[in-house]
Parts: sequence; C-alpha cells; structure tokens
Amino acid sequence: MDSQNFVYYTVEDLENQPDGNRSELIDGRIYHMNIPSRKHQELVGELYGLIWNHVHNNDCRCKPFVAPFSVYLNQDNRNYVQPDICMVSDQNKLNEKGCAGVPDMIVEVASPESLKMDYVIKLLKYASAGVQEYWIVDYMKSRITVYDFKEQEMNEYTFSDCVPVKLYPGLIIDFTKIKLMN
Repeated sequence: MDSQNFVYYTVEDLENQPDGNRSELIDGRIYHMNIPSRKHQELVGELYGLIWNHVHNNDCRCKPFVAPFSVYLNQDNRNYVQPDICMVSDQNKLNEKGCAGVPDMIVEVASPESLKMDYVIKLLKYASAGVQEYWIVDYMKSRITVYDFKEQEMNEYTFSDCVPVKLYPGLIIDFTKIKLMN
C-alpha cells in the first residue's frame, strides 16, 4: 500500500462509528474486532477473577480492569485499545473514560481471529509504548507467552503451570485451577 494514500484515523473517528462496532486504533489505523467467543470470555473471566481476588486480598497498589475498558496509549489521538485485561498502578492515569497512558501489564486472550493482532501488531505496539509485562494466553495451544519488556525476556508456559506475574510479586496464576467448559 502506498503510504502517501494511507488515511490516518483518530480516536474521534472511532467514537463516531455506529453503536456496536468494536474497534481498536493503532498508529492511526483502525482494526475491527470480532465478537469474542464463549470460550474466550470464559477464560478472560476466570483470569480476571484470579487477579482481582489476589489484588483485593493482598492490598496491592494496582487496579485490574477487564474489557471493554478503554486504554489511550501514548496519550495521543491515534492509539486506542481495549485489552482483555490490564493492570494499572498509577492511579493518575485513570479517568472517567479509562486509562490515559500505558498500563503496567496487559493480558490478551488469543482467538483464531486475533492471532496476528495479539502476536504481532499488539506485541510491537505494547513494547514500543512502554507496557512492562504482556501475556498472550492461547487456549487453542494451551500456551501462555509472557513478555517482560523491561528485562527483554520471553517465557512460555502451559495450562499445567503456575505463572508468576513479575510486576507483582506474590501474584501467581495457577492455570490448573482454570476449568473451561467444552
């Protein structure tokens, strides 16, 4: 595609879409999102529940959020995402619309339609934006890929593992406790 003919969109363009259109904006390009499957939503709910319980039972200084939750990366009008789960420590980033800035941690649950977005486009965007820890939870492969951008490390786990959250010592997700319906 000729970059001179590429149309850049803004957050305002997304806000003017018809109701029901779920989209994200990365570097001025709109990416339409499919309606998540039941299994995707079930896994997001299970993960969020485990994270939420830990945060609230251990008086952590962070807040977990679950999609749909607006994240305005780079605090500009060309980057807007709705991660499945994100964690924010800096309460000053939170406003009535969502998070104005970069969350500390983001979890995306991969689905057949989102593989390129989660493993390539969002991976690069989150790394360049300053996200410290990014998880891709792929239920189709029973794999969790954890990127620690601060230490420039990548680790892989399975659904038989306990996965530590490096940013929040003591927060460990035991994937053996997650039981998805068939």
